[in-house]
Amino acid sequence: MSDPHALAFWITGPSRGEIRAEALPRRGPDEVRVRALFSGVSRGTETLVYRGEVPEAEYGRMRAPFQAGAFPAPVKYGYASVGVVEEGPDALAGRAVFCLHPHQTRYVVPAAAVRPIPDAVPPARAVLAANMETAVNALWDANLRAGDRVAVVGAGALGCLVARLVARTPGCDVELVDVNPRRAELARVLGARFALPASARGDADLVVHASGAPEGARVALELAGFEATVLELSWYGTREVALPLGGRFHAQRLALKSSQVGNVAAAQRARWTRERRLDLALALLDDPALDALVTGEDRFADLPQAMARLATAAGDTLCHRIRYG
Repeated sequence: MSDPHALAFWITGPSRGEIRAEALPRRGPDEVRVRALFSGVSRGTETLVYRGEVPEAEYGRMRAPFQAGAFPAPVKYGYASVGVVEEGPDALAGRAVFCLHPHQTRYVVPAAAVRPIPDAVPPARAVLAANMETAVNALWDANLRAGDRVAVVGAGALGCLVARLVARTPGCDVELVDVNPRRAELARVLGARFALPASARGDADLVVHASGAPEGARVALELAGFEATVLELSWYGTREVALPLGGRFHAQRLALKSSQVGNVAAAQRARWTRERRLDLALALLDDPALDALVTGEDRFADLPQAMARLATAAGDTLCHRIRYG
């Protein structure tokens, strides 16, 4: 029999969304049924999907693990769900878990697709797990070293998580760079210094760009020291980005490198699975300072209106949490 009590958020067209009823399949012996508690909205990737800005060439690579439908729409998209296992193997029954699942009140997935949340991590904070996993992978790609002087350009949720991890690395000095001066107090909470682009410190050993704006990428190149790496975490969708790759870029022998969470970073790939990496990300959320990254919350029933608002007006939003129940 199907469970009639599941509801899911679907993107139905460019900048349009609605909540639809979902019929759940009967749970198999190696599956779990999860009742959602919270989910998180990715202000970068997810709002690009909502606006219909995924390039056709990227349709395959951009698929989320439990996505339904197809780009550009209708599509059920998302990857930051926290819930409780209502039914499943004894080791998981009743456990709070994280799953890379779209926004949905209940769902049935393979038991291997959920990761238990450590007891020390509040479920409400665990909506940051997907972004934390991206931040971990980024620093693996960047080959961060103890004592490095690091600039993080873009104080969104991902940039802030990168800054926090760098700040906790022995000897590292991290500056969070953003156009919003209200991010200064957040930088302090995360253990980083803050600067506006015009006053940011240069000569960095590593620059991580996560602003999502071409202007931020240009700032990142300016802040890199001799033979430093500029790690690009932003995803621009259909937008083209012009960068000043003459002059200083060559004279300073800079390395411009991309990082993307779909694959485990090459330096760790021989030993780390995606599951092990996600478990690490969840463990790193045992950090009360990260509560400052959740800057708003809406009920699931109000998600269509919330998504429209988030896609058009950034404001001071970092991670926006959706509450179920």
